[in-house]
Amino acid sequence: MSGNQNLGFIGAGNMATALVKGLIESGVYDRQHLLAADKDKEALKRVSGNFGIKCHESNLQVTSESAIVVLSVKPQNMREVLEEIKGEIRDDHLIISIAAGIPLRMIHEIVRRDIPLIRVMPNTPALVQKGVSALAGGALATGEHMAMAGKIFGAVGDTVEVEERMMDAVTALSGSGPGYVFRIMECMVEAGIAVGLEKETALSLVIGTFLGAAHLAKASDDSLSELRQKVTSPGGTTAAGLAVFDEKGLKKMTIDAIDAACKRSLELGKNY
Repeated sequence: MSGNQNLGFIGAGNMATALVKGLIESGVYDRQHLLAADKDKEALKRVSGNFGIKCHESNLQVTSESAIVVLSVKPQNMREVLEEIKGEIRDDHLIISIAAGIPLRMIHEIVRRDIPLIRVMPNTPALVQKGVSALAGGALATGEHMAMAGKIFGAVGDTVEVEERMMDAVTALSGSGPGYVFRIMECMVEAGIAVGLEKETALSLVIGTFLGAAHLAKASDDSLSELRQKVTSPGGTTAAGLAVFDEKGLKKMTIDAIDAACKRSLELGKNY
């Protein structure tokens, strides 16, 4: 890769801000090598004021000054942004897109330059450096490029590598996944209230339970099934609750929900 070490963000919204925060706090990047552009002056003011990075209103300037460009714009704005910056894209650029549903072939078709491209699907826990991001490299993305992308997104959580054809599945599972978890948490809080707990107490218990269970699952050598079995005594309270989940078809409901989200991701991708 070139001697230019700058990493530029086109779009300074929540995910770009989370990445800037994580990169600086982890020491992966020094703030003087981070740039951002956005047409929203308030967004630029926030990211500049909070992190002291260089900001421009010009997407062209950030593209020109950066070795790596992260396209953190809304999918519906991607074509316009690419048409705007394609004249500043060089052969030595690495372009990373975090726009949901935008295939790498679309970026290549607009840019019309054979350069390394990487598509990433992060999720919202990246906002607190607890996300998980799936990375898919294009044909010209080398191991070095993927390692660099892994370092960037590793600053806000865990990373995995997948083939691009699996991105709709990733979107349905981990991209949309926080929404499913929040909905289940809402239901558990309401259930806690229904059996007599105060709302704030139920909320604290539910958040702590999800947080603790996730940490245990990550730290343990046991499978999820083994962890479930260890907390489920025959004829006990957990067994009684799980029996209702099985009776009501929780597994099928979950599979159907993720399948529906995956199909919707495919549909949205075709629109762009």
